[in-house]
Order: sequence, then C-alpha cells, then structure tokens
Amino acid sequence: MKKYVTIEDIAKIAGVSVNTVSRALNNKPDVKEETKKKILKIAKELGYVKNIAASSLRRKISRTVGVILEDSSNPFYAEVLKGIEYASRKQGYQLMLMNTERVYENEEKAIFTFLQRRVDGLIIAPVQTKDDDVRKLVKMNFPVVILGRHFEGIDVDEIHSDEIRGGYLATKHLLERGRKRPLMINSYLFRSAAKMRLEGYKKALAEYEIQFDESMVITTDIDVENGYEALLKAVKSNIVFDSVFCYNDMMAFGAIKALKELGVEIPKDVAIVGYDDIMFSTYIDPPLTTVRIKKFEMGYEAFTMLVRRITGRRKKPKRNILDVELIVRESA
Repeated sequence: MKKYVTIEDIAKIAGVSVNTVSRALNNKPDVKEETKKKILKIAKELGYVKNIAASSLRRKISRTVGVILEDSSNPFYAEVLKGIEYASRKQGYQLMLMNTERVYENEEKAIFTFLQRRVDGLIIAPVQTKDDDVRKLVKMNFPVVILGRHFEGIDVDEIHSDEIRGGYLATKHLLERGRKRPLMINSYLFRSAAKMRLEGYKKALAEYEIQFDESMVITTDIDVENGYEALLKAVKSNIVFDSVFCYNDMMAFGAIKALKELGVEIPKDVAIVGYDDIMFSTYIDPPLTTVRIKKFEMGYEAFTMLVRRITGRRKKPKRNILDVELIVRESA
C-alpha cells in the first residue's frame, strides 16, 4: 500500500517540530526564512502532498463543487463545462464530475455521492422526469444551481437561455424566407427547454397567422440518430413540410443525413435550423443555421452564482436568463 509523506516525516529530516513544519508549509510569518526554505526544499524532494481532506474536516469546507451533467461527451455540455472549469480555477475550487446518461435514478445517486463527499455545493443539469431530489436539496438549504433548465414552483437558483425567444427566432427565420410548413423535431416536454422552445415555435406561427398543427411536431430523444429517425418518420407518415426546426444541432445533423439520403436538396427543397451552435455546426454540409446559446458564459455564471450562495453573499434564489442569437448559415 502506498504511504504518503507526512509532516512528521519532514519534521524528522529537518530536525524541527511538527508545528514548525505545519506553519512553514502554510506560509506563516513567524517561521525564520532560512528554516522555511529548508522545510519547503525537503517537502518537495520527498514529494509531499497536502492532505486536503483533513484540512476540510477541520475547516468544515472542502472547496470542492460537484457537477452533474446529462452527458459530458455531448459537445454542448463540453463547452458549458469549460466555463465552469475556468470559473472554478479562478475562485480556487476543485470540481468533481458525474454523468447521469439522462436517467433520474443516476441523478439521485450522483447527488447522494457528492453529499457523502461533503462538497460545498452542486451544479446540476437535471433529467427533469422528476424533481424530488431538487426539492430535497432546497429543503436542506444546500447550495445548488440548476443548469440549462427551469423548474416551475421551486425556488432554486437557475441559469438557462431564453428558450421561448430561441424557438421564436428559429421559426420566424423560416417563415420570413417563405416557408409555410415548418416541421419541428422536438424533445420530450418534461424538459423545460423543449416546452419553452415549442412555445416560441407557436408564437412565430401565430404571428404569421398559421394555425398550429400537432402533427407538425415530432417528439423524440435528443441525439443524432433520433433526429435522423424522426425525419424519416415524418416522410413515411406523409407529413408535408418545407422546413425543419430541430430541438438541438445534434438532431439537426441526423435530419440532414436523412434528407440527403432521400435526395432532398438543402435548403432549396427543405431548409433546416438547429439549436445550440455547437462547434461542428460550422463544418457540416451545408453549414447549419442555428440558435446560439452562450455556453461558456452559462457555465461560468453558474459557478459564480453557486459561490455567492456558498459564501453567503446571496440569500435569495436567482433566475438568470441568458439571451440567444440566430446564426444564419447555408442550411436556411
């Protein structure tokens, strides 16, 4: 079993007390400079690593934050995570990450694990099939920030994009270009983002005096293959459409693949708009028109909000809604 170097080991070699070593390692002013240099040199040579866990127990803070994501391999969350990491380094915190694979039970287990680890706070991109776990955290008054989602009826810190506006901008763009029958490939409506983007879709249709038709909305999961299968389903169901608005860019990539296999020209025959503006959206053929979310800023601000809650600088729950932007490329 590996043995970690202790301050007792350093004290023995340096010929000083354990207390002197401790004070030198913590840069206390009452240790002679020559002694401090000697201790630091020995510590480095021995490969000493400070026991943060022990320090955390004494101070009752860990300076560690748990991050729970649906899927960190998703390019959207990868960019959000960059913002969280940047803010954590700036604030002097460490991160612990767990994925739920969009399974609520995994989310519950992740929260329990992080509470066992005594993290100072949590950032959660929730599954949203249930909200019991979030309600428990709020009841505990545990510092938590909900990322990219909104919970009705729960007073909790949240940061997400203006999803209604995003859905509206995407649909309006298609209608402005003369498209009369935009198909929406959406996610399940237990997700707040799907619900709000659909609301934006309906708002744009109403503005152009086009009656909402439920058959023009296909609901599915949020990966590439889901977009592909949803598009083929629309064609097999004889749904007539001249454009497509997808819940996210990943689904749009799948829809584009399906359209190409069917010999449909984009955007001549069918225009397509995605959502998120992940990095690959510029490189797909044709480059994807999409709604840009401030992904890095979302992550950065989520962490900043959490630290203010942890340190007691803010007591009341805050809902931070970030603006979105339509990015026009060749697909529409």
